[in-house]
Amino acid sequence: MEDNANPLRFETSPYHNVLIKDRKTMELSGVKQIDSFDSNEFLLETTLGWMLITGKDLTLGKLDTEHGDVVIKGTIESLNYVSNKKGQERGSLLNRLFK
Repeated sequence: MEDNANPLRFETSPYHNVLIKDRKTMELSGVKQIDSFDSNEFLLETTLGWMLITGKDLTLGKLDTEHGDVVIKGTIESLNYVSNKKGQERGSLLNRLFK
């Protein structure tokens, strides 16, 4: 990304896996960067595209920048792969999902 947002970007393997445990813990592999996150939403780039995770009380439990592994803890409400994130102006959640 060439803008001033400075996302967390790191090396990753070509594989991408998602494991959700009891809607409380999400383990991800193949994460290329974390664009933004807060207690209600994570926006990350994986080897298979952009992913938007929403929930409540979300926290970054683990970050392995060498292997591209991420663990998110909290109440997981949704997981969506989002098309065409790059080049879009950041807007509301619905704008980002449906553009």
